[in-house]
Amino acid sequence: MTRFDPATATARAIAAAVRAGTLAPETVCEAYLDRIAAREPDLRAFAHLDPARARAEAATRRDGLLAGVPIGVKDVLDTGDMPTGYGSRAYGGVRPARDAGVVHIVRRAGAVAIGKTVTTEFATAAPGATTNPFDAARTPGGSSSGSAAGLGAGLFPLAFGTQTSGSTVRPASFCGVVGYKASRGVIDRTGVKPLAESLDVVGLMARDSRDCALLAAAAMRRPELLPADDAPALPRIGLFAPPDPDVPSDVAIAVLDRAAGLLGRVETRTAPAWWQGLGPAQSDVFAWEGSACLAPERDLHWDSLHPATHVFLRAQDGITFARWQAGIAARDAALADLDALFGGCDLLITQAAPGEAPRGLGSTGQAAYNIRWTLLGTPSLSLPAGLGPEGMPVGIQVVARPGADAQLLALAPALEDALRRAGLPSRPE
Repeated sequence: MTRFDPATATARAIAAAVRAGTLAPETVCEAYLDRIAAREPDLRAFAHLDPARARAEAATRRDGLLAGVPIGVKDVLDTGDMPTGYGSRAYGGVRPARDAGVVHIVRRAGAVAIGKTVTTEFATAAPGATTNPFDAARTPGGSSSGSAAGLGAGLFPLAFGTQTSGSTVRPASFCGVVGYKASRGVIDRTGVKPLAESLDVVGLMARDSRDCALLAAAAMRRPELLPADDAPALPRIGLFAPPDPDVPSDVAIAVLDRAAGLLGRVETRTAPAWWQGLGPAQSDVFAWEGSACLAPERDLHWDSLHPATHVFLRAQDGITFARWQAGIAARDAALADLDALFGGCDLLITQAAPGEAPRGLGSTGQAAYNIRWTLLGTPSLSLPAGLGPEGMPVGIQVVARPGADAQLLALAPALEDALRRAGLPSRPE
């Protein structure tokens, strides 16, 4: 690689150059540390950063699919050589005995864990200090706040998130990056702070869809997911834009309509009768499972928790096993009727978030357009799709059937390339 610009270099190009010996991993790490030094005081994307440790790790990363590529690690994934605080004062300074399984796997593939990125407390509702990389007065989204903001600011080319409601897809949309929520069970969750067993997924995040596929190939140990240079032909796409009466999404729908016009023949799909009921079903499943996962924090660390976490935990009072059962039954009935949703389409495009990142840092935004897909376990991916009326990024969510992750990752570049050819900016200048 004759020139290396950390603001624009892809993970694919970095890894190829490091493996070829034309780019030193130490050079890569130092370039990103320089960007971090310039942006981090205002962005506050990191929960933990030790440049000396990152440099030492980079010096050993010369081989593998991710050779020398820095990755931000959300602070709900365990790391044996860095603290893992889950975004909470209750776990300040705690250092696990080992890495989370997926962190270990990507490090073995050559990635450099450059630091721990900010999460909301326990990946729930209490926001951290991170700001949006394009407007410090706006949220970056959450709970994968630091990962999305750091990618948007070019502080690293890859990152881990997690999703239980909308915590990967929504912040990716707000920060103009790609956020991929895999089908349930295809990415190992050992050593990841649990929140809801039926919903939790490790999220993969990048600055473009091909880099996301590269990270998926490494994280899942599936070389067949490696991205091709040339995108395939555009697939059969369905436009699915159901409004949520409680969370207007006029900006997102306008962006979707514009994207559909650029993608050619797109079939409009309507919501099956069971669609709206999946929202309350996800909430009940989350409440029942979350009340168990977070019982130790509630019972042992209440006084150390953020007030927003108190509200979140109290909202679970009264949840019953019967409501959890009904939520799971609603999910299973919907999965048996997915043809009513997809028809003959390979992919659906839908809202990734209601619109542009909201102003203020007291909330990370609404997950209304993510929760049903998370309950269903469908793989979904947020693609940058231009700017909204206030000049902030807005993404579209691309969804495939459960288990069709390879198809989603292979076809997403076709949509991404079509949007780029139309001149839609991924992020503000």
